[in-house]
Amino acid sequence: MLVMRRSFLILFLSIIVVCANAQHRSLDAFIASGIAKSPLLKDLKNQKRGNSIDSLRIDAGYKPQVTASSTNTYAPTYKDWGYESAITNGANFSQLISVTKRLVSKENLNNQYEAINLQNESLEIAGKISEQDIRKSIISQFITTYGDQQQYTFNLDMLQLLSKEESILKTLTEKNVYRQTDYLSFLVTLKQQDLTISQLRLQLQNDIATLNYLSGINDTSFITLEKPEIEPTIQPEINNTIFTKQFILDSLKLKNSDAIIDFSYKPKVDLYADAGHVSTFQLDPYKNFGTGFGVSITMPIYDGKQKKMQHDKNAIAQETRAEYEQYFKSQYTQQIAQLVQQLQLTDQLIAQAKDQLKYSEALIEANKKLLVTGDARMADFILAIGNYLSSKNTITQTSINRLQIINQINYWNKN
Repeated sequence: MLVMRRSFLILFLSIIVVCANAQHRSLDAFIASGIAKSPLLKDLKNQKRGNSIDSLRIDAGYKPQVTASSTNTYAPTYKDWGYESAITNGANFSQLISVTKRLVSKENLNNQYEAINLQNESLEIAGKISEQDIRKSIISQFITTYGDQQQYTFNLDMLQLLSKEESILKTLTEKNVYRQTDYLSFLVTLKQQDLTISQLRLQLQNDIATLNYLSGINDTSFITLEKPEIEPTIQPEINNTIFTKQFILDSLKLKNSDAIIDFSYKPKVDLYADAGHVSTFQLDPYKNFGTGFGVSITMPIYDGKQKKMQHDKNAIAQETRAEYEQYFKSQYTQQIAQLVQQLQLTDQLIAQAKDQLKYSEALIEANKKLLVTGDARMADFILAIGNYLSSKNTITQTSINRLQIINQINYWNKN
């Protein structure tokens, strides 16, 4: 029995040393790391940077475009054999610099810029939703891990309590106050508590590893988590959440697309001018330097009613978008109501469990006093310990569930 007591003492002291040296980390530290190292968020930011370049390209595309061209052909004839000289001129040498500029209305140009701005806003919303997903998953894992830590710490305290009572019970058993079977029954409970701690430590270490993985942290050390301070956020008006903003943005994109279709059917006017040397080298080629300029107008007349077809397609997409938006709002309202109800019921359950815990603690204290005098029944004492552990575990698990519910509420309330 002395060897068993020493093993318990060594285990308990080693655990205390590990916990004392463990690093403390907050929830915010994990969230900050997960967001900073997310490749998806970096991808979305880079896409926005690319869109800013597209905006500059639109502006550059309507500036005068300067090109240089050189065309040189020679069609020889021999004894009336060869290409018709009236067609080929025998030779044609052209060296030109051309300037073209497409005229565009301010409304058309602004509409193209608006399309890019809408893309950027869509990426911004996608980034916020992705960040919210990262935040939710990390918070959820942090809460789970913190719950394991609470269970682990509580059971360590319970092991310390049982170890003290084991020493008292051993002395009383040696004095024949308690039977040997009573002492062995208590040792079984103590050994079971030791096994529970080993299991909890393994689970805690695994959950810490998962938390580090989600946060992009490369670390295998045993750490201590700080208590998460999580409270329900104020519920915004449904149209102000990031999830419904995406539907509004999709509607604006479809309207912008309709405007682009309309502008594509308006007349297009291009100005052009060139200067250079064009000659057949048959007569005074040094005089063939010159310039030319003109205007090109293109206006669609009939294309089989494709314009209407494109507008009809956008109208169908707008109807589909409206259906999805209405369905989401209905589901959102139901989801929030359900979560709020779960939160209220969980608070009630925690209050009931805490009330029960008081009676369990009082029963253990009473049995501890009876144990010293030799009047405690070992079966009753062990049952009281079991009830206390059950009540404490219920409070811890329910408190963790409460935090998980708040995490879900806060996820949907992002604006």
